[in-house]
Amino acid sequence: MESSVIAHGAELPQSENDFASSKLGTKEYVLTKLLLSSKARHGFSNLTGVDYSKAAIELTENILEVQGLNNVTVQMEDFLNLSTEMKSFDVCIDKGTFDAISLSPEDREEAKKRYVASLRTVMRPNSFFIITSCNWTKEQLLQIFKHGLELVHELPTPLFQFGGVTGNTVTALVFKRVD
Repeated sequence: MESSVIAHGAELPQSENDFASSKLGTKEYVLTKLLLSSKARHGFSNLTGVDYSKAAIELTENILEVQGLNNVTVQMEDFLNLSTEMKSFDVCIDKGTFDAISLSPEDREEAKKRYVASLRTVMRPNSFFIITSCNWTKEQLLQIFKHGLELVHELPTPLFQFGGVTGNTVTALVFKRVD
């Protein structure tokens, strides 16, 4: 399958049947799990993993080398200031990057706008964006990503109950780019 996937702090489901119940990993190993899982189980041939941390990139490169996966690209990128080579992806996956950027103490509203602009830059028309957030509700994410993206699916996430009110511990949504 010739598709392009960009991931920053995320993990793909193990199979199509697991799409709605994919497990989320920890940041240090998630990038590698995404790439290995994608290659081994989904047949993707054009994978790119990004992180702003040099240590995370080096760890991922080492694991990929041990696994013999030399057709996976990993690169250090600041998602708010992307290089010109970051574009034309079919699937973009975020597990934590938007949360970190949007909660930055410096100009949060501008950071959110820049994130959305960067996201639209890297996405092909009709491509997908999968986000898992532990800081934003479905309604808030719908508002933030309302321009050029439409909700396709809400993934089930763990629930908790406190004081008679039930809520989610995280929000996981799948958007499609529409123009």
